[in-house]
This record gives sequence, C-alpha cells and structure tokens, in this order.
Amino acid sequence: MKKYLVFIVSFGLLYVVFQILSGTILTSMFTPDFSSGGSFSSQEITFGTRLGSFPIMMGLLIATSAYFISNKVANFK
Repeated sequence: MKKYLVFIVSFGLLYVVFQILSGTILTSMFTPDFSSGGSFSSQEITFGTRLGSFPIMMGLLIATSAYFISNKVANFK
C-alpha cells in the first residue's frame, strides 16, 4: 500500500510540475499576431495547433518516472 501511495503522490507532483513548466514555456514563447493592422473587427479565432501524440508521450514519461520514484522510496529502508 505504501508503494501505491508514493506512486500516486509522485505522479501528481510530477504532473503539476510539468503543467507549470510547459505553461511557462508556452506563455514566454507566444507572439501575438498584429497582421490585422490593429483592427478588432476580425471574427476569426485561432485556438493554436494540434499537439498530436505529445500529451500521451508526456503522460507515459511522467508515469514511468513516478514508478521508478516509488520503487526507490519503497526500497530505501
């Protein structure tokens, strides 16, 4: 049971850290599009690009990292 709890806590912490870091990086790299000439009458909304399998791969990376952390902590006796 201890191993499971360590896994859940480490997974949650790694997930939160990843979300904060990726949000910070995406926000710092954002450049607004001023090609409309300052006119706010445009009705087109852009929601960004598709990320493809990136979220799935990051989820697997976070889960794998949490698994190894839980194994190290459980065997730390």
